[in-house]
Amino acid sequence: MSAAKSELESEVETLRAQVDQLTQALERTLREKRLIEERMARWLRRYFGPKAERIDPRQMQIDFGELADIGEALVEPPPVEHAREAADDEAGVRPSRQAKKGAHGRKPLPAELPRERIVHEPAPSELCCSSCRGEKQKIGEELSEQLEYVPASFKVLQHVRPKYACKRCQEGVTIAALPPLPIEKGRPGPGLLAFVLTAKYCDHLPLYRLENIFARQGLAISRSTLCGWIASVSELLAPVFDELRRSVLSSRVLHGDDTPVLCLENSTGGGRRQGYLWVYVGDRDEVVYDFTLSRGRDGPNRFLERWKGKLQVDGHTSWEDLFARGDVVEAGCWAHARRYFFDAVPSDTARATRMLALIQRMYSVEREAKDAELDAKQRGELRREQSKPILAEIRALLDELEPQALPKSELGRAIGYANNQWSALARFVDDGELAIDNNSAERGMRDVAVGRKNWLFTGSPEGGQRAALLYSLINSCKLQNIDPFEYLRDVIDRVSTHPASRVAELTPRGWKQARAMTASRAVARSGGGTTDSTNLPSQIAPGVLRRTDTLFAMTFCLAAVWIAAGDRKIADLSGI
Repeated sequence: MSAAKSELESEVETLRAQVDQLTQALERTLREKRLIEERMARWLRRYFGPKAERIDPRQMQIDFGELADIGEALVEPPPVEHAREAADDEAGVRPSRQAKKGAHGRKPLPAELPRERIVHEPAPSELCCSSCRGEKQKIGEELSEQLEYVPASFKVLQHVRPKYACKRCQEGVTIAALPPLPIEKGRPGPGLLAFVLTAKYCDHLPLYRLENIFARQGLAISRSTLCGWIASVSELLAPVFDELRRSVLSSRVLHGDDTPVLCLENSTGGGRRQGYLWVYVGDRDEVVYDFTLSRGRDGPNRFLERWKGKLQVDGHTSWEDLFARGDVVEAGCWAHARRYFFDAVPSDTARATRMLALIQRMYSVEREAKDAELDAKQRGELRREQSKPILAEIRALLDELEPQALPKSELGRAIGYANNQWSALARFVDDGELAIDNNSAERGMRDVAVGRKNWLFTGSPEGGQRAALLYSLINSCKLQNIDPFEYLRDVIDRVSTHPASRVAELTPRGWKQARAMTASRAVARSGGGTTDSTNLPSQIAPGVLRRTDTLFAMTFCLAAVWIAAGDRKIADLSGI
């Protein structure tokens, strides 16, 4: 009996062990199933879901310590506006009907647009009074405006150079020198070249679409010709780009990011490889791009070889060598950290929403600082007073949630990113020069992301470098609130004869300051006391006077006094 009993006990233990193994296997399978479902949901949201990372504000108000009351909390309350109206009705108050701020309506047409008056006179028979048969007199007029579109047109500039010679000896022919052309022996003028560059790198039009647009206007300009124009102009603008890069790298704080761009390995289209465009945003509304054939550390290391300061990035390993040097301080991005928790909302709503609510409170402090137009010192004091306690709550919540989340789950990935980047994420609280996130660099990549959906790839690695150059100039124009077309047309026309020692005047920021100073002098000479855009010369673009730096403009005036007439030209430096 004892032998049979022991055998049965052994079998029971074996079965228990098998049950435990099966239970563990089932739990692993369920965890893997949950992870797969989370990944599928994330990809579906990425491609088919809304792009905005918005959370219902009512979710932020749930008391997660009292989960039993969640059912009552989820009952949809009336909107705040309706609740206020109901309260006013009960009190007998009838708010006056006023136009809402930002209400839709017909806006007046811009005053700077040219006007053409078309007078519509009544028929002569209608000008006779039906009562006394007298002639009606004009007592006023009624004006209505209609916006019309005049298609862009081409014109041919004929540069005529008369020849002169002595009739007696028939020697010594005299002829005026041909003005410098943007492209040597080329036909395109500065305006046409500026239009091509703006169309592709600002309006995201591929060259084949430009080819079709020109064909509809009777011009046969192939895309290979357009590509050659872009290459020539990029070479012409290289010194301006170098000066812009020096200006950006003089910033104390930089924002960096990267995005993939397909690149053809050769001009015949024999193969494609992944390239990357890197963006670096300075602290004076300037931006510069770089192109590399890999996402390795060589690109940032080369570009920021001698730079020292504070670098705000997303935490990718490409930047690690820079931070290891010791003279580059890493700052994190709370927008990236928030994005991870936002992705975790569908699978773990309660815990992810708690974190999102805390992050939202920190962003509220940043909006308060922006609305008050605080400087770096004041912003740092406000953050230490209001954001630092919130940061302590976030740290405590991370410690609480970490043991509860699977490492590979959406919530686990969010917690892991926040923990790995914590020192960089927390640095902005004590430094008013830093931003809470890296969104300025993200915005710098927006044009590239939209453009590559249209032009798909760069024609060569050299084409990637040209794209980096032109994106730098055009997007710096946008940050300076100036028209990229007006800027490029003027700079392309002047760059070959402009003194090399004053190349800073041709960067977007320098160009804006120089134009502002010219406009101020024109107003002073005309006797005007203001710098209203309506009093400016016609070549001054609207909005060019915004954010004028007087000291910077005076520097240009002083430089013009001592620069000799025989100064070297920019064209000499660019090899043209």
